[in-house]
Amino acid sequence: MPRETGRKVIAQNKRARHDYHVEDTFEAGLVLQGTEVKSLREGRASLVDGYASIDGNEAWLLNVHIPEYTQGTWTNHAARRKRKLLLHRKEIEKLAAKTKEGGLTIVPLSLYFKDGKAKVEIGLARGKKDWDKRQSLAEQQAKREMARAVRYRNR
Repeated sequence: MPRETGRKVIAQNKRARHDYHVEDTFEAGLVLQGTEVKSLREGRASLVDGYASIDGNEAWLLNVHIPEYTQGTWTNHAARRKRKLLLHRKEIEKLAAKTKEGGLTIVPLSLYFKDGKAKVEIGLARGKKDWDKRQSLAEQQAKREMARAVRYRNR
């Protein structure tokens, strides 16, 4: 069987980009059980309520929902269990220092397979206020309208 190559996106957290200003992003590996990998290969996961925390010298992913594998038996995993993130020590120290400063949190942005290995993109983010959200929505709509006008003008 040939090895997998490329990137296959499983889940994206669009809500995170709406609720937070993402200042920096990191790619981390995940420590998973066998049935979790099988469930992810079926394309089933939700990052909506997920967040990451630093415990000592380890990074953990919490509240990410990977549903039980349908063909699994008694060896199935818990859907919202605590999962370890695989990051370099320097990255963990940087994340720990930034979150201790205050006002910053670590949120998962996307979950994907990269060359056959499960990865999660986490972002160091600062929460948006309500007026920030309205402003970013207005900017998106303005960009969309400008693109639409340019498209129709070129016809």
